[in-house]
Amino acid sequence: MKILKKSYDGGPDSGVTGYWLIEWKQAFSIVLLHFSPGSREAFHSHAFNAVTLWLKGQVAEVDLQIPMYETKWKPGQFKWTPRNKFHMIIGPESGAWALSFRGPWQKNWQEYKYGKIINLADGRLEV
Repeated sequence: MKILKKSYDGGPDSGVTGYWLIEWKQAFSIVLLHFSPGSREAFHSHAFNAVTLWLKGQVAEVDLQIPMYETKWKPGQFKWTPRNKFHMIIGPESGAWALSFRGPWQKNWQEYKYGKIINLADGRLEV
């Protein structure tokens, strides 16, 4: 369980810093997210479903199923992300901030990187 902790969200190469209000993986998490400019190379799913409120900066979301199409998310908008959605978020040059409310964690999630699917478990361990 994390309470009032700062750490990477999605691993050190994700460009996203999490300021955890609480992370209780069996139940829920609430985290303030800072998105650096750009994105990491990997499309990814999540171990949880999430509702995110965009606070500052407009980001682009790219879905693996529709890679040529971007959805723009602006401050004040809520975004639903089901755990099985393969996507990536691209932060603007000025960075972006969001507040994310996450459900309970499942045991596994995935990344799509270098043309292959990588299965991950807690601690970003490959399984």
